[in-house]
Amino acid sequence: MKQKWRYDQRLKSYLWNIGRLLMGMDTIKRFNRIVAILIQLQSKRIVKAQELSDRFEVSLRTIYRDIRTLEAAGVSIASEAGIGYSIMEGYRLPPVMFTREEAGSFVAAEKLMQKFTDRSLGGHYESAMIKLKSVLRGAEKDWVEVLENQVRIFPSQEIFNAHVPNALEILFESIAEKCQVFLKYESIRAETPVDRTIEPIGIFHENNYWYVMAYCHLRKDYRQFRADRIHKIQRTQTPFQLEHPPMEELRHTEPSTEKILVRILVDRKVAKYIKGSKNNYGFVSQKNEGDTVEMTFKVDDIEHHFSRWYLTFGDFAQIIEPEALKIRVLELLQKQKEQLSS
Repeated sequence: MKQKWRYDQRLKSYLWNIGRLLMGMDTIKRFNRIVAILIQLQSKRIVKAQELSDRFEVSLRTIYRDIRTLEAAGVSIASEAGIGYSIMEGYRLPPVMFTREEAGSFVAAEKLMQKFTDRSLGGHYESAMIKLKSVLRGAEKDWVEVLENQVRIFPSQEIFNAHVPNALEILFESIAEKCQVFLKYESIRAETPVDRTIEPIGIFHENNYWYVMAYCHLRKDYRQFRADRIHKIQRTQTPFQLEHPPMEELRHTEPSTEKILVRILVDRKVAKYIKGSKNNYGFVSQKNEGDTVEMTFKVDDIEHHFSRWYLTFGDFAQIIEPEALKIRVLELLQKQKEQLSS
């Protein structure tokens, strides 16, 4: 209790000093920006001036002036040219002020974390949320509680293996500490999981699934691994053996295999219902053709994924090219006909 009182007193002192220094200026807007800068300086070990300039949409010169104002108010800030700013240890303050809108955003984040991350990471976030809620004022706490009871999120499918509840936690640690991870991983073409040792570079969410971009020592190349296909994951103490490029650079590298061009015509009334899923199948572009929409795709495979997706709306569509796709769809329809007739 005594420590909290000291924090509160120190915060009031800093804010009073800032307000006094800004007296007679464009105070409200600048005061809010300087307080926000103080909070951001507490959120990271190092904050670059350009990062602050971009966030608040002001010049670097303005940021330099705001930093000097914080220093004059008694905030001990260390700075180094070309690196950034940091608050000296012992001068950190808890971010004790949240608006009602900020508090409401916690609810959305908490619900998403509960449903779109694995059990372990979701548990850590729940613990962090309790700490965040503890600093809210009474009115904000009531507002958050009402929202919590009325917001629900329902994922369309399972995005993690229930037997591996800590996959994301271990992958996060591996990326931060640059240590290899051991996996038992079941690829789409494998019948049983295969042992893999990987060096994770980054994690991303796409097409309703979590993926890890990593260097695979088995394949001697970079690969994407889907979280729900991980059957076992284990930390190691082995450091990375390679220096890796940024994840975005790897994701935007064109694959060496040539893609198949697909063009289809879809009834315009139906086209709007598949706009959410078409991006999962190599969608490139579309154009209106009277009562139909011509869609162009570039796909890796027409034997399995694309042909089966096409069948979900094929009675309202027509294949322009390739001929191989027409043949494959007919094969699937014939097989279905035989099964229904037996």
